[in-house]
Amino acid sequence: MVGEIPRIGLYCDLRNPGGARPWPEVYETTLNRIVEAERRGLGAVWVTEHHGFADGYLPQPLVFCAAVASRTQRVRIGTAIAIAPLMHPLALAEQAAVVDVLSAGRLELGLGAGYREDEFAAFGAEHSRRYETLEQTAKALPDLWASGRATPAPVQAPLPIWIGGRGPRGARIAGRVGGGFLWIDRDLLEPYMNGLAQGGHDPSVARVGGLVNLFLADDPEEVMARIREHGRHNRDSYKRGGEGGGSAPLLRLNVFSPRDAARCIAQAIEGLPVSDIFCFERIGAMDESVVDRHVELLTDELPRCLEVELRAAAARTG
Repeated sequence: MVGEIPRIGLYCDLRNPGGARPWPEVYETTLNRIVEAERRGLGAVWVTEHHGFADGYLPQPLVFCAAVASRTQRVRIGTAIAIAPLMHPLALAEQAAVVDVLSAGRLELGLGAGYREDEFAAFGAEHSRRYETLEQTAKALPDLWASGRATPAPVQAPLPIWIGGRGPRGARIAGRVGGGFLWIDRDLLEPYMNGLAQGGHDPSVARVGGLVNLFLADDPEEVMARIREHGRHNRDSYKRGGEGGGSAPLLRLNVFSPRDAARCIAQAIEGLPVSDIFCFERIGAMDESVVDRHVELLTDELPRCLEVELRAAAARTG
């Protein structure tokens, strides 16, 4: 897997700052864009989860995954992430299985611990034990499917499970449950591999994926000037989304040409077992034409540029 071209995906959060557009339009526009991106060769769609955000951040990722499944034929459909401690393991197993059936076996189930105290309070979930609950849930899912307690059974056996996390604890959990790790950081490879060993898993099953916070444009400077305010809104919203403790993922948005983006990605994934990368579909309420061109470059130009960069990296290392 190391040195191979990773699967390229879109990352959708379905935000609508200020309620500027009717909600049906927001969802339909995103679904139509996914259908067109699949036609152009997109490898995967990933969706995420938060609750209580003023801009309507997607709260039910598996529900939207079912809609994606009904509109597509080939693209992989992932959650990055679903907040596992906010859902009973049986309900999660059932919903994931239904999406896998609807998609004919295309679900990539990414789970995380969450971080916002207000979200846990809203669901009556225990914030202080969120990592323990995450690991317990990830371990319980295969047994629920295999035993028939959760029906229907997924099409995939096993159904791919990922664990998202930004630190060593999440990396070790991903390893112990034998899942993929949804965060690209070479400093976390060692705890992830240690977790695989602790869980008795063959190191060959290691796989890493995650967000590369890049937006593509023909003229990066011009587009950055147009979308800077939207990137700022996204960063600030993690602090405003609902009151509560935790560490918000304050990510800096970069706007690159496909060639420069490929160079950046190749450096970030060099030496790592990365199978998947994904970029935001859109940032806030940016102009649709900018988003459409970003997706065109993501599907048409980035794979070719990334192949060139990875081949060059392989040649340098012999």
